[in-house]
Amino acid sequence: MERWLALELASTIRHDGDGGVADDLASVEGVTRWVEAHAESLSGQVRIRELSVDEALRSEIVALRQAVRALFARAVSPAPPSPADARRLMPVGEALAYLNSVAARESVVPQLDWPSDGAPAVRLVSAKGDPAVRLLAALARAAVDFLSGPHRDRLRACSAPRCVRYFVKSHGRQEWCKPSCGNRARAARHYHRQRQATDGGPAAS
Repeated sequence: MERWLALELASTIRHDGDGGVADDLASVEGVTRWVEAHAESLSGQVRIRELSVDEALRSEIVALRQAVRALFARAVSPAPPSPADARRLMPVGEALAYLNSVAARESVVPQLDWPSDGAPAVRLVSAKGDPAVRLLAALARAAVDFLSGPHRDRLRACSAPRCVRYFVKSHGRQEWCKPSCGNRARAARHYHRQRQATDGGPAAS
């Protein structure tokens, strides 16, 4: 299953299973766990073992997530955004400026690598030694790549009750981010039709 780092970052805001919203980045420990879980996606960009997450870094990652979710909301418009932050979205201009400024914190240059027994390849080399800066820039670049790429047009906000996730639509009729959300949405529609029938109103189609 294809995964996108920008979507993974946005998905740290999620339904908690009890009708509320959970934040996986609410603590330094939570951020540390999330970064370690995505070490493979960050491989070659961030030396995870050298990274020490503190409150300042946590706050910057959360701010970056806020910008990404605001731009995700723009991407799915005119459909409604995720209900988790629909009423407190960062203004689009501010979100763009913040995302671009974070991406620009790390300068990278292309280097040609051509082993004697293989084909030439390009790798990006950074002059930055601070792993926190490299992490933030890598997350921002992932969001820039996602939002400027072909997957943006298939981005959706899950419409299931209580779900707050964004997802990339994988087929034409997909409405929900996962099967359990589809089951919950169908159950809610069934309940709504039954309630209308009981109340004597027109049943929903």
